[in-house]
Amino acid sequence: MILEAVILDLRAADPETCADFEATFRRASPLIASSPGYLTHTLQRRTEAPGRYLLLVEWTTLEDHIVGFRQSPAYKEWRALLHPFYDPFPVVEHFERVDLDG
Repeated sequence: MILEAVILDLRAADPETCADFEATFRRASPLIASSPGYLTHTLQRRTEAPGRYLLLVEWTTLEDHIVGFRQSPAYKEWRALLHPFYDPFPVVEHFERVDLDG
């Protein structure tokens, strides 16, 4: 399992922009959820900094995200809906779970 972690900073941190972003994210969520290899995702709002969010997405493999989703028509729609909200453009990082039992 691969965990995608992304800090999302909005262009504006006012309540209206945040509400618009969250509503748009809800509409965009089925685009990522229907992608092969997708497992789950969550969006977290930072308590101390309005306009900053953390997106966590679990994928079966790295290729499911990089190739399967990022090169799909669904990603083009995702990008058109959500990317206008971001400044700066987010850095996407991928992580693997470390087995702490063995």
